[in-house]
Amino acid sequence: MKEHAFFLSLGFTADQTELINEAKYFIPVFEQIEEQAYQYNEQTDPQVIKQFNMQVYQATTYIWAYKRKVLGLILSCKIVSNNMPLLVDHTSREAYYFAKRLQELNEGKLIPLPEAIIKENVFFLKIMADHSKFIGHLMDPSERKLVDQAREFSNDFDQLLFQAQDLDHMRPQSETPSLLDQFLDQNRVSVVALRDFKKTARDLIEACRIKSNIPALLADHVYREADHFLHIIDAFEDHLTSLK
Repeated sequence: MKEHAFFLSLGFTADQTELINEAKYFIPVFEQIEEQAYQYNEQTDPQVIKQFNMQVYQATTYIWAYKRKVLGLILSCKIVSNNMPLLVDHTSREAYYFAKRLQELNEGKLIPLPEAIIKENVFFLKIMADHSKFIGHLMDPSERKLVDQAREFSNDFDQLLFQAQDLDHMRPQSETPSLLDQFLDQNRVSVVALRDFKKTARDLIEACRIKSNIPALLADHVYREADHFLHIIDAFEDHLTSLK
């Protein structure tokens, strides 16, 4: 959320000072939350964690509302900025996901059900597809090979997303560990490939070896999200294994 605020602040034009300041307001808010999170561990009183989750939830709903406001201004042509509508919507979906997850944790919803496994993958497959589109769009057109690779990943994840949505519509017949195992395995192969592509792109950007409008922090941000998706797939597969 902190990095989203920073990225959005970079995308406004110089005269959009109010929106820039609003975005920058969230940076120290989430920075303080991040520092606070490091103070807790497995021995921390669950009630303290629950209160902390609510604090983070409130901050996240505020930045979600800000992102939706910005998206509305762009779509109604009230402002023109370098923040693409899909990017703003993308970051707002992540804020909504984060807030909802905090609520679920406070309600004790920890075990992934088959329905949750499919829906979680639908969410992250869409995120990966969006990332591929952003990377292709923000690369300099002369980086033809990298642009083509990004477009291929975009098409791949669009197809995986459609497939996941089909599986979601087939429930409850699809709620079998074997089918879900196959579903997760297929997703893993593509996510690993995209994660490695993002890592290479990040390293090249940091070394100033490719031409793009992608800040190094953004390149690292999308790499970390792909790596996080793989951790989620691991957790789901461990859960399915425990059911066998």
